[in-house]
Amino acid sequence: MTGRAVGALPPQREVQVSHGAHLAEVAQHIVSWTLAQPPTLGNGRLVCIDGPAGSGKTTLGSAVNRAVRDRLRAPGRPSDRAHVRLLHMDNVYEGWAGLDEALERVDRDIVGPLREGRAGCYRRYDWVRRELAEERVVDPVDVLVIEGVGSGASAYDDAITCLVWVDTPPDVRLARGLARDGEELRDSWLAWTRQEDEVLSRERVRERADVVLDGTSGEFVTLPEGWGQRGGSTEV
Repeated sequence: MTGRAVGALPPQREVQVSHGAHLAEVAQHIVSWTLAQPPTLGNGRLVCIDGPAGSGKTTLGSAVNRAVRDRLRAPGRPSDRAHVRLLHMDNVYEGWAGLDEALERVDRDIVGPLREGRAGCYRRYDWVRRELAEERVVDPVDVLVIEGVGSGASAYDDAITCLVWVDTPPDVRLARGLARDGEELRDSWLAWTRQEDEVLSRERVRERADVVLDGTSGEFVTLPEGWGQRGGSTEV
């Protein structure tokens, strides 16, 4: 925690939970199914990886990002084309109390423009300075991956190609967070948990999810109809 102010750490920079080769296989399955679906975000597709803080979303998001990049790095495709973008919700929250407002900004400023084939944008939140920082542009891509609490908001449900819920017991999630951030942030984590419980229940993210993944074992709990019956296309 050197150089980081107490109370300034984002809830979504989770301990990286590794399931090794199995996690890569899970990501490949998610990408294959996503690419087999029609575009939902303009000419692109949107993967949202949601669930409570500490569940393992960041780890899975990074794996899905790599899997899309590798899958779409095909012969004959322009090497300078941006195929995939990974967006962390912790860059959008304006502090520990900023969950609700972040969902609105993602809908209005990122998903909304991308639906129309235009670039979206957002102001990154600096957790150390506790203020908004630079503006970041989100250009249209083949696959946009958004990971973080509330990333699968119902306001843009029709724009989501694949909604993934990562399910991990509360005690495990809290232990992961405090192991990384320190016991001094326990109150911040507990306050965030109350906030996310309300938002995730209201948004019915788990009920709407296409895929439910066990965040401790990395095993699939729920899968959509047709899962594994179609290979993912690289035509996007």
